[in-house]
Amino acid sequence: MLNIALPKGRLGDAVYDIFESVGYGCPAIREGGRKLIFESPENGVRFFWVKPSDVAIYVERGAADVGVAGKDILLEYQPDVYELLDLGVGKCRMCVAAPKGFREDTDRTLRVATKFSRIARTYYAGRGREIDVIGLNGSIELAPILGLSDVIVDIVETGTTLRENNLEVIETICPISARLIANKSSYKFKHGEISALCRKISEKGGPGDD
Repeated sequence: MLNIALPKGRLGDAVYDIFESVGYGCPAIREGGRKLIFESPENGVRFFWVKPSDVAIYVERGAADVGVAGKDILLEYQPDVYELLDLGVGKCRMCVAAPKGFREDTDRTLRVATKFSRIARTYYAGRGREIDVIGLNGSIELAPILGLSDVIVDIVETGTTLRENNLEVIETICPISARLIANKSSYKFKHGEISALCRKISEKGGPGDD
């Protein structure tokens, strides 16, 4: 069996639809409830739901053979896994945002509020810009409004929250989408099964390799 870690929530539902459409469905998963593990022996798969930010850990540690994680998670935590496919769902952007009319003072350290400190540091290091990272876990948009930071680095999907708080995107760091990842040992010992899964998803007409 292939053990597959799915991210809980809307993204996980969209990703499961992809698996089901290429012959890796598990009818019990549609029944709802609080179950976390679902098996389909006839299709050779076992699915389990985990917190989106934990998928890569389950895959890296071998509890899952494959899983689906956002590119933001892969960039921030850099798990030791293989990134196999861009699934083309969960699309958004990693951006720098600031209050409207913001003008950067290059003579002083830029204060950056974010939950993605590695991504922020890497991005600004590439620009040769010194920054002070302020780690936050929620309501990042509040930081520049209340003067805690100059800018924020965060995921932007529609931009509605930014606009409603008088903020705007000033730079796009990179596009984000859901990626199929694999445990390195599993990729070796279950190469046939994992390759077949990748091939079927690719043949369906979706995005190819990253």
